[in-house]
Amino acid sequence: MLTQFVAEVSSNHGKDLARCLQFIDVAADIGCDAVKFQLFKIDQLFAPEILTESPGHRARVAWELPTEFIQDIALRCCERQVQFICTPFYLDAVEELLPYVDTYKIASYELLWAPLLQACAQTGKPIVLSTGMANMKEIDRAVSVILDAGCCDLTLLHCTSGYPTPIAECNLKAIDTMRRRWILPTGWSDHSVSPAVVLRAVQRWQASMIEFHLDLDGTGDEYKTGHCWLPEAIAPIIATVRAGEQADGDGVKQPVPSELPDVAWRRDPSDGLRPLLATRKAWRAKPCIP
Repeated sequence: MLTQFVAEVSSNHGKDLARCLQFIDVAADIGCDAVKFQLFKIDQLFAPEILTESPGHRARVAWELPTEFIQDIALRCCERQVQFICTPFYLDAVEELLPYVDTYKIASYELLWAPLLQACAQTGKPIVLSTGMANMKEIDRAVSVILDAGCCDLTLLHCTSGYPTPIAECNLKAIDTMRRRWILPTGWSDHSVSPAVVLRAVQRWQASMIEFHLDLDGTGDEYKTGHCWLPEAIAPIIATVRAGEQADGDGVKQPVPSELPDVAWRRDPSDGLRPLLATRKAWRAKPCIP
């Protein structure tokens, strides 16, 4: 099983198209399979009373991804051969993204909002569903809504919505719990920024996808929160996983090329001595060259 790595740009793009494109290039260079953006408008994300009372929430208008960037983002993803994934946070965003995205991502905070789940599913495109803060009953309901609305390609992400997430609260075993319950590909959305956690999710719990928040240089708006990876930190982890995947093989148990010279030198069952009788009959010592 190959693990997909998804670089989450989140709000680290700074409304700068050149920076958005740089995220795609860096993600491709370090071995990611996909880059994920978020499409939201704060007046369709937060209730009016929250925006009225909270300058901090109003300030998130600076985190909005301009819709005019979407086509350029999609083109660069195509050029760099990485998937373009985006999270719609309002219903019209589903339609705005439809011509461009390869996959829709539904964020943990939106898991309870059935109309958004249905709108994404009805496009026929693959969906990735994050499950931070959710219990099994809530995930049951969300999975049913998505599948009933026509989605045929659903991936679940176990997620702990702590920013950053303490290692002791990652609960990676839930990856296995969720995979067994819904018989769906299940991965890990990381907020721990811990190499040990990411490698454990892949190597012990067979995470089908690793999503991680990426920043380019430590200047992104979300980097200060402590849940974003820098390229030089995540690149060796991706490389380690990719190197390990090369060892998987095809699962057929038979001698491989590097073993073939030694096959004939096994013990012969007739007398318990090496090599096999047929090998002894044909074998001649190589002459010593003075």
